[in-house]
Formats: sequence, structure tokens, C-alpha cells
Amino acid sequence: MNKRLWLLFSLVMALAMLMSACQTPAAAPTAAPTVAPAAATTPPKPAIVEVILATTTSTRDSGLLDVLIPDFEKKTGYKVKMVAVGSGAAIQLGERGEADVLLVHSPTAEKTFMDNGNGTKRLLVMHNDFVIVGPKSDPAGIKGMKKATEALAAIANKGSLFISRGDASGTDVAEKNIWKAANITAKGQKWYQETGQGMGETLRVASEKEGYTVTDRATWLAQQKTLSLALLVEGDGILLNIYHVIPVNPKKNDKINGPGGEAFAQYMVSAETQALIKTFGVDKYGGQLFFPDAGKKDEEVGM
Repeated sequence: MNKRLWLLFSLVMALAMLMSACQTPAAAPTAAPTVAPAAATTPPKPAIVEVILATTTSTRDSGLLDVLIPDFEKKTGYKVKMVAVGSGAAIQLGERGEADVLLVHSPTAEKTFMDNGNGTKRLLVMHNDFVIVGPKSDPAGIKGMKKATEALAAIANKGSLFISRGDASGTDVAEKNIWKAANITAKGQKWYQETGQGMGETLRVASEKEGYTVTDRATWLAQQKTLSLALLVEGDGILLNIYHVIPVNPKKNDKINGPGGEAFAQYMVSAETQALIKTFGVDKYGGQLFFPDAGKKDEEVGM
């Protein structure tokens, strides 16, 4: 190679090396940004946390509120103080402004409560029915009767022991309405005894004394395995049992938790809660204990 060609070759090589040195090295691939897991959402804490619920012993003794109250508390941040008494006593608590919301099943008393301005709204929640239970030996011979009035008349004519709650509850009112429809005055008769207790306790007394009684189906199904009683009469329209939720009017006094009572009422008629009510007890007892009715009118609920 002559001197001139060698010089040209050297210049080309030097230029190539210079260009290579000036190039920016390729950036290393960057890892995808790490996305932090979404934080669990918690409901904002209400201004007044405690909600006083006055309700019936049937919603407690059946176990329904053992499912619904924790769910409500988790979703809303409220804490429920449950007072389980008869519907009559629950309504009186509301009248005195000693409860924030009612869950009861005594339609006539509920309407009077509303007419007197004690509640802000009355919402249909669910229904089940009453049944007549009694000794498996059935001394009055009422098993399979289609009319509750005929069954109670047979009990009275036989002088068989009948155990009543006698506590002005929704069940007690329903029972006395059946006696009235049968044109029978039971109160004061030797064979008619009142416990003054809730449904669970009254069923236990009837079982121990081998007496008849009227009970809501839910409490019966929940406790039947512990009782020496049999279901004898069911299906009569007079035995229909309807539940409403009623927020107490906060104008009663300044201690009423109006927002809390309203929140519980809306929870009870929500689609999710109605689905819980529909399935409650089905796996354990083989049938529904309560039938959801939110959005219906009372006259649309039937046996």
C-alpha cells in the first residue's frame, strides 16, 4: 500500500472510532412501575355511633339479627344496641324516645304510632307466619285443621292447657285476635296461662307443661329440636305475620340518633339485605324462615 492510500485508510479508521465514541449508549430497560395494592375502604365514622334498635324477641330468637347486625355495622360504622322485647314494648320505647329505630310486627299498633307522629316512615321488610303448636299427643285433636279459630275453639272446649305470651307483643296481639274471631274469652280461664315472657321462653314453658301455644314460624323452626312439641295448625290467612322497620322521629327528643335510625331502616330494605333475609336459615332448617317484601305494599303480601 502506497503512502497516500495508507494515510486515507488511517483517516477513515480514526473517524469511525470517533463516531463510535460519541454515540449515546442505549438506556437499560426500566421495570414496570409497582402498583401499590388498594387500601381496604372503611366507612366514615358517624357523628353518633350507637344506634338503639327496639325489636321483637322473634327476630332475636330466630338468629336473624345475629347475621344482619354485624353486616350493618361493618358496612356503616354504626354500633347497634339491640333491645329485644315484644312489639308492644318496643313501640312504647319509641313513643318515649328511648329507641332510634323499630323492627316490629304489630300492624295496628304501628299505624297508631305513625298517626301520632312518632315515626318518620314505615317500611315493609318481610313476612312469615304464625303457627299453632302443642303436645305431640294432641289432646284437643286439632292437628291438620285449616282454620285457626276452629283449632282454638277445640282447645277451649276440651279445656286443654294453652300457654300465652301475655306480653302485648305482636304475637300476643295476633293470638288474642284469633280468640276474638272465634268468639271465645280465654283470659281468666283455668286452662289459659300467660308467661309474660318472649317467644323462646313461652315455647319452653309450653313444652315443659305439655300445652298449646301460638308462635311465629321462625322461632319455632330455630328451636323445635329442643322442644317436645309438634306443629299442628298452619296456613290460615289470619296467621300472616308482617314486619316493618320504623325510624323514630328525632323531634321526639334531642337524644334520638336520627341518621342512625334512618341508616338501619335503609339497610333493611336494601337489595343485599333482602337477599340475606331470603336465604337465612335455609341450609340449616330446609326452608325459609322469613320472606323479603321490600318495595311491596302490605296488601300485596299474602299466604
